[in-house]
Amino acid sequence: MKELFDVVIAGGGMIGAAVAASLGGSSLKVAVIESSPPHAFSPDQPHDLRVSALSIASKNILETVGAWNGVRNRRLCPFRRMRVWETEENTEFCSDDINYPELGYIVENRVIQLALLERLQSFANIKLMCPATINKIIYSAQKPSEVELEDGRILSAKVLVAADGGQSRVRQAVGLGVTSWDYKQHALVIYIETAYGQQDITWQRFVPSGPQAFLPLTGHYGSVVWYNSPDEVNRLKALSSSDLQRELSAAFPECLGKINQVLGTVSFPLKRQHAQSYVKAGVVLVGDAAHVINPLAGQGVNIGMLDAATLAEVLIAAKKQGIDIGDLAVLKRYEKLRRIENLKMMTVMDVFYRVFSNEVVPVKFLRNLGLGLAERILPAKRKVMRSAMGLEGNLPRLARGEPII
Repeated sequence: MKELFDVVIAGGGMIGAAVAASLGGSSLKVAVIESSPPHAFSPDQPHDLRVSALSIASKNILETVGAWNGVRNRRLCPFRRMRVWETEENTEFCSDDINYPELGYIVENRVIQLALLERLQSFANIKLMCPATINKIIYSAQKPSEVELEDGRILSAKVLVAADGGQSRVRQAVGLGVTSWDYKQHALVIYIETAYGQQDITWQRFVPSGPQAFLPLTGHYGSVVWYNSPDEVNRLKALSSSDLQRELSAAFPECLGKINQVLGTVSFPLKRQHAQSYVKAGVVLVGDAAHVINPLAGQGVNIGMLDAATLAEVLIAAKKQGIDIGDLAVLKRYEKLRRIENLKMMTVMDVFYRVFSNEVVPVKFLRNLGLGLAERILPAKRKVMRSAMGLEGNLPRLARGEPII
């Protein structure tokens, strides 16, 4: 049996579910395919290792599509301050400087996904297929794509959305290439219990071996990110919890506070990847399927959320105008709006990474001078803050808190 849909989304993670929620309540018939349902949330369970720093723009998107209460009712940690430093020069950003209550929120990825999937249940035009696994993708530029599931169902899609991650099966099946390179560095994420109570600051210090970062979580908990060479990260991962705790205490700054215990670790390689095109007739890439960014400033999920909101706005507008939503010209509108913005963010993160990974003395002097100037020049400082919060640039309506239905 073949089921006909306007939009079929491959991947029901944070970004795929955000695309669907943004289309919720529209006249478009939408299917979401997700192979692994997230585990249910319990407020007394340990924090997940995978967390994201949601910008104000991402919060606006989630709130406008009706998923923010699902996040807030589970667990989140707002932060008001962000500090960046290397030596004696540093800059600290505070939400008070631009009259906002917060700079952003640290939220577990699973909490975001659960809130969005929960919201999808209330939309009559969305069909969530979870668990469901794709067996085959049949693509044609001249007619709707077909997705065959392992249980034999066939879904026909005027627009097939690839929201299936950096190794996107959809992207490969339709022949959209990528440009990528490795940074030859890994990030070790360590879940810790600290002597400090819940904090409102996220910070990043740069040392010769790579950045060291802290993300606050609820209660006496936090997530530290230790960037280092692959060999050193593998060595650290192999240590016992008590030995890793000692290494952390010796290597990280005093502002981390006393570490009561190490509760878990996960690591991943740093990579930059960008699709050579985001679209083909009837197919569109969003999130990590389109771009993988250096995680230094935690912008990966935020630019993915902007992808989701922009795509939904473009598709709904085309439907209202009576235009074929799968037409290449329609999908190119989305690409034009998002590709250049994503490339800007990727380039800024890449330059930031390379400048702070450089031990040439004049470069070190200039970057510390830059941090000092950033602290003193308030208009520039506020501009940086607003950009990081997703309050600047060519924003989709949902990111400004404006409904599109």
